[in-house]
Amino acid sequence: MDKLLQSTPPAAGHALAGTEGKFLRSAVKQDPASGLRVDIGAATISGAEPGLASPSTAVVGAAEQGRSGDANGSAPQATAAAADEQDAKEAIGAPTDPLRPEAALDLTDTTANQDLWGRVRKGFGLPPLESQLVLEHERWYASRPDYVQRMTERASRYLFHVVDEIERRQMPTELALLPFIESAFNPQALSSARASGIWQFMPATGKDFELKQNLFRDDRRDVLASTRAALDYLQRLNKQFGDWHLALAAYNWGEGNVQKAINRNARAGLPTDYASLNMPPETRNYVPKLHAVKNIIWHPETFGLTLTPIENHPYFVSVPIQRDMDAPLAARLAGLPLEEFKALNPSLNKPVILAAGTPQVLLPYDNASLFVHNLSNHKGPLASWTAWVVPRTMRPSDAARQVGMSEASLREVNRIPPKMLVKAGSALLVPRSVQREQDVSESLADNARMARAPELPPRRLDPQHARPRGQRALRQPPA
Repeated sequence: MDKLLQSTPPAAGHALAGTEGKFLRSAVKQDPASGLRVDIGAATISGAEPGLASPSTAVVGAAEQGRSGDANGSAPQATAAAADEQDAKEAIGAPTDPLRPEAALDLTDTTANQDLWGRVRKGFGLPPLESQLVLEHERWYASRPDYVQRMTERASRYLFHVVDEIERRQMPTELALLPFIESAFNPQALSSARASGIWQFMPATGKDFELKQNLFRDDRRDVLASTRAALDYLQRLNKQFGDWHLALAAYNWGEGNVQKAINRNARAGLPTDYASLNMPPETRNYVPKLHAVKNIIWHPETFGLTLTPIENHPYFVSVPIQRDMDAPLAARLAGLPLEEFKALNPSLNKPVILAAGTPQVLLPYDNASLFVHNLSNHKGPLASWTAWVVPRTMRPSDAARQVGMSEASLREVNRIPPKMLVKAGSALLVPRSVQREQDVSESLADNARMARAPELPPRRLDPQHARPRGQRALRQPPA
């Protein structure tokens, strides 16, 4: 038997020494029986859905099913079932590290089991900031250990990727702590000014950095896309101002405002460094907050805090998908609670992943190969939702009747408030049907919008003042 088929992950509760019960050695190999490229990184995962493979049977099960199918020479009895099976196979891609897609992940390497916080500390490079505000923010965080704990637990999903990207660009690793200040590492954070995601991009700034924002997704919440955009922006600001403190102030306040403040000081013969500029309170506190967090990460024991260790390896890998897929189904195939799936794929606005617009999903390393296996063996449709373009301005009740769903369901899933019409050219999320069975096109996945208009009641004319169409009203002579 092939070496791949002999390799079986340990029984529940066992794991490779030094990996804290999570990870095994990884390599992307091809199963000769099924033809699938599978990332062998399965580990102990409990609570798999009935009918779905557990990690301990994922690889062997794929091979055995492939062999038995060849031996019997049998084909699916139903055409629909065959089509669904083909859809599942077409949807498969091999899990990869988003920053190094060609590299095999080896989580038994000694560096993989070190604490990521040590790596963060080693890359600190911002100039010091002597300010009373730093001390005030240190005291604020030190007095809220539960808040710091929640932030670091959320950060554990994303921090390795952020640090990896920052090191690749040779930027100071304090910048990896910026989402603590911006969003407390909450990808669903939305400010009153409509800034969104862990890096808190405003809509216009997000568009400047190619973060798509449409009916189906908001890339300001996408972990990979928003991190790329935030670091691009910070590098540009640092190049513009030649100073990381000024670059950070501009990230918060806008480069135009910072430049005006610099120009005002220059005209007055005053220093133009960060500490000397006249800035609004939020920006005045922004950099001191970052330095306070840096100091806490540097010496948490000084502040009576304990940092939860974060392992120095990828929390997630990227799994390409080629077919539209319901998000709850994707979570189920990966053996994940839906909330955990959404935490790693927070850009989704609707309960369906459109492959043309979101060609990959992020999954915990433990669950990626399980997802690949279960997807390859999935029987049934992958997506129950699709997009429908409204041909003319219409009432939601008329649109619901045309697509075969209740008005209440149409309003709920598309967030249409009462007394509103849906304008022509708008995209609506509707159930798939025989008439709408194709995956959503790239153009629609990237540009879908919904426009609404008030549903105005018809105007009533007093019969005494009604006049034939085209007849002009006569002006009354003055009394």
